[in-house]
Amino acid sequence: MAVKEPVIFTEKDEMRKWSRSMRSQGKTIGLVPTMGYLHQGHLSLVEEAHKHAEVVVVSIYVNPGQFSPSEDLSTYPSDFHGDILKLKSVPRGVDAVFAPKNLYDYRENKKSEIMLIWKIRILTRKGWFHVWRRGEWGTKQGLELRDWREDILCGKNRPVFFRGVATIVTKLFNIVEPDVAVFGKKDYHQWRIIQRMVRDLDFGIEIVGSDIVRDSDGLALSSRNVHLSPEEREKALSISRSLLKAKSDAKIGLVNCKELTDTVVQTITQAGGRIDYAEIVEQESLEAVEEIKNPVAFCIAAWFGKVRLIDNIEISI
Repeated sequence: MAVKEPVIFTEKDEMRKWSRSMRSQGKTIGLVPTMGYLHQGHLSLVEEAHKHAEVVVVSIYVNPGQFSPSEDLSTYPSDFHGDILKLKSVPRGVDAVFAPKNLYDYRENKKSEIMLIWKIRILTRKGWFHVWRRGEWGTKQGLELRDWREDILCGKNRPVFFRGVATIVTKLFNIVEPDVAVFGKKDYHQWRIIQRMVRDLDFGIEIVGSDIVRDSDGLALSSRNVHLSPEEREKALSISRSLLKAKSDAKIGLVNCKELTDTVVQTITQAGGRIDYAEIVEQESLEAVEEIKNPVAFCIAAWFGKVRLIDNIEISI
């Protein structure tokens, strides 16, 4: 079978034109948003997208809007040529790659910037839902991002993260105009927020969550794993191992969340990790629970060296 060569778009208008051409032919469109430096986890999202759509688009864009001042955007790994080769290796490949240069650069001069901000403020006075140019959501009459649980889990110590995510995903949805979008459950909090956003803003898009892909040793695949030293990587296995132990304990009746969390925190800390958060939350609402009675997700973020890793496990008893 011949390898499929994806069409590569860097301009918004060309991407949108292609999508509308596909839709005019009666084809459904799947979107897999990524920040590049692809690994098998990303490729599994592409395979999942093929189950739900006839053509698949992968976006590759490192979104500056979700990096805080303390996070170095310039160190995020990148290998565009390698990414394309990996996408071509997927069964059925991908049909298009959207790799824009800057999705925030849409003004030609200072005057147009002033006019844009002015127009947004006029809309705000009328009470319409809006997105600020820098990524803030909502008005007093409309939705606010905090209604989507941005202040817990990954949002606690990364206050700009989900504003940046929600803004860029909205942009991608409006440009690509997909029928289906696939997100990895490794970013559990992000997946749930996007689900809420799509529901609350009435996007006509199905959001699919794809299960975590792990390396043979159990470590959840991540583009950031490349920055782990061999010793740090071995220690980081304490995350997945402690989560599996927590799930096993819950299955035999140990359902007190504080006890389960304390054990996991102790295991990761003893391995040399620094806990960002370790919380057990209800799967859809992300509300913290004290005892496991309904399906929950045990979500972890921990630092090993200079690398922040996230992981989670869904638990039903």
